[in-house]
Amino acid sequence: MWHCGKFQFELSRPLVMGIVNVTPDSFSDGGRHLSAANAIAHARQLIADGADILDIGGESTRPGAALVSEQEELDRVLQVVEGLRDIPVPISIDTYKPEVMRAALAAGASMVNDINALQAPGALDVVADCNAGVCLMHKQGMPQTMQQHPQYQDAVSEVSAFLRERIAVAETAGIARDRIVIDPGFGFGKTLAHNLDLLSDLDTFSALGVPVLAGLSRKSMLGAITGREVNARMAASLAAAMLAVERGAAILRVHDVRETVDALKIWNAVKGSER
Repeated sequence: MWHCGKFQFELSRPLVMGIVNVTPDSFSDGGRHLSAANAIAHARQLIADGADILDIGGESTRPGAALVSEQEELDRVLQVVEGLRDIPVPISIDTYKPEVMRAALAAGASMVNDINALQAPGALDVVADCNAGVCLMHKQGMPQTMQQHPQYQDAVSEVSAFLRERIAVAETAGIARDRIVIDPGFGFGKTLAHNLDLLSDLDTFSALGVPVLAGLSRKSMLGAITGREVNARMAASLAAAMLAVERGAAILRVHDVRETVDALKIWNAVKGSER
């Protein structure tokens, strides 16, 4: 069981996390849902499309993105979280700032999705003091510069070692293992070769004993392979998502919820027929 606030998931099937970017500059849908009303409407559509979780973010973390102040991020996301209090799925707050975490959790969020793996001062305490789920992600560098010269001796082993250490730190801080999810951080300080190595060996991360989240949707690695622009990468995103699931991913963070849900229905039907 994975515990996510008042929600619990058996993870007998892969979950779909729908992306709600309340930002002007996210790489795929920046500006489309910047108003609270538009973001709430989009979120409700994603639930109708089959999303199991909604991930709400108020600061773009694409390569080269500008920093956003804590207050501006709060202004963007809190109205959205509050406006979705009645939904039947968990709300995840996509932030690395402890005060944004705290405010969003108080407003109704059930999960923290932190690209910084709770390394900011006070972040561990915020999550330890509640019953929210948490995703610990690996990145190399900061979004502003992370894609300039990413280097690893062995990307899979180095990312795995980092996530193992962050799981241990979280548990020591009082965050139960059954609340933790990990994300290898595709595209966060990785070259195409690094990303392909991580996807190829994604089952390595399942061996760490917590669910694995894969965020591959529409990313530049898919554009590098296919030559497609960002909004023409649905087919590539679905292919990458299915490869991730075959390698043990328990949660898929995606823009195209309805199409991903349909693809998973086929995958689940085949898996069921194999038993």
